[in-house]
Amino acid sequence: MQIRKCPEKKMFLNTLLVFFFLFPFCTSIDTIAANQHLKDGDFIVSKENNFELGFFSPGNSSSRYVGIWYVNKSEKAVVWVANRNKPINDTSGVLTINRYGKLVLYAHNIDNVSIWSTNALVETTSTCVAQLLDTGNLVLLPDSISKSESFIWQSFDYPTDTLLPGMKVGLNWKTGMEWVLTSWTSQNDPGTGNYSLRLYSNQTATAQYFLYKGLTKYWRSDPGPWPNFVSNNEERYYFLLTDNTSVIRSVLTDYGILQQLRWNDAVNQWEEHWAAPKYRCDRYGQCGANSKCSPDNFDVFECECLPGYEPKSLNDWNRRDGSDGCVSKRIGVSNCGDEDGFVKVARVKDPDTLKAAQLLPNTGANECKQACLSNCSCTAYISIGWEGRIDCMAWYGELWDILVHTELGRDLYVRVDKMELAENTRKSKGFLKSRGLLAIPMAAVALVLIIGFACWWLKKKRKMKGMRSTHLL
Repeated sequence: MQIRKCPEKKMFLNTLLVFFFLFPFCTSIDTIAANQHLKDGDFIVSKENNFELGFFSPGNSSSRYVGIWYVNKSEKAVVWVANRNKPINDTSGVLTINRYGKLVLYAHNIDNVSIWSTNALVETTSTCVAQLLDTGNLVLLPDSISKSESFIWQSFDYPTDTLLPGMKVGLNWKTGMEWVLTSWTSQNDPGTGNYSLRLYSNQTATAQYFLYKGLTKYWRSDPGPWPNFVSNNEERYYFLLTDNTSVIRSVLTDYGILQQLRWNDAVNQWEEHWAAPKYRCDRYGQCGANSKCSPDNFDVFECECLPGYEPKSLNDWNRRDGSDGCVSKRIGVSNCGDEDGFVKVARVKDPDTLKAAQLLPNTGANECKQACLSNCSCTAYISIGWEGRIDCMAWYGELWDILVHTELGRDLYVRVDKMELAENTRKSKGFLKSRGLLAIPMAAVALVLIIGFACWWLKKKRKMKGMRSTHLL
């Protein structure tokens, strides 16, 4: 029995008999069995009418693809595409389960050459069933009575540009599976685009995920730990947090923005909840090595060298180009003296932990400081408080991609020699002294204003008293 298609248009004056005749064929079906074929124009719908699977043409394209999208939304938000790099140029496409138990897509009546197929090994082939779940996950089951957790294959393992609740971005060390988001080529072409989001799991430091433009780092997340992160002996992955009361998804756009979108029923549209990279300091390495980027510096150059460093190219720096970053003020001089110390850089995004970093678990702030001082290669450290414990993160080389936060962020302690430490101490004392000196005239002005106001009030009060006395007379 084939899956029947619902009529796209209904005549206004259809008779009651025809309506009841057609109604059974419009009943939503969420499965494709081994003896069924999903043709172009047919669709299956998840049990609670959350998602729909069928053929579609994106944007202005006439090419046909098999995809999954939300039901009952004004915008057709496609969340997964099967044959994203192998479009069909007409409406001859058919999705079915072949004799080997694989879900396959073919066209032009050529059923021995598949355009796309699942890559799972199946022991029992004749009873396999594909089912679209209410999570948006398409699963291949060994039979119709198996629970969805017993899948042979699932679309969630092969994401395209969208992350839904229940999906992962990360990797499974046991199976070698990696979950990566990749953008569409354009709004008219769901083919693999130029941007990708993947978790980079450094075994000696905290995990972080990167947005790549081609092979180049384009944006980096704040390093963990995160509440929506799982790490065990088999896998390590990031997932989408949801409160189960709203429809939410993350999308990697074809122009390189990672968006988190929420559906608003009141206005019947998707609304942006969060996005990156969005500002100039969000781009990876905006100010090069050993520097920090301050997004709030609207009228001045956003880049500033870290304590103990100076611009590598002063000419570029003066032209507001910080891409070459900063180098040590004392190149060639050992930075491992007995009187070395640290200068605090407050409220920053941690430097890139791929750059020779190490996590020291259960290490307090003082221990962290001493551990860094005892290693001549250590350039900076951060003390991390998480779930009742304190860890230490130390860096042993260049410090990359540091962004200054307005409120959140951790304090980075940058290693400097005794001369730089003394200079920063003098600057701090000078700053506090200038604030103290500034406070004296400000207090004097305030006192004059208070006295002036008091005199005016007393004078006004006497005048009013005199007027009342005259009136009584």
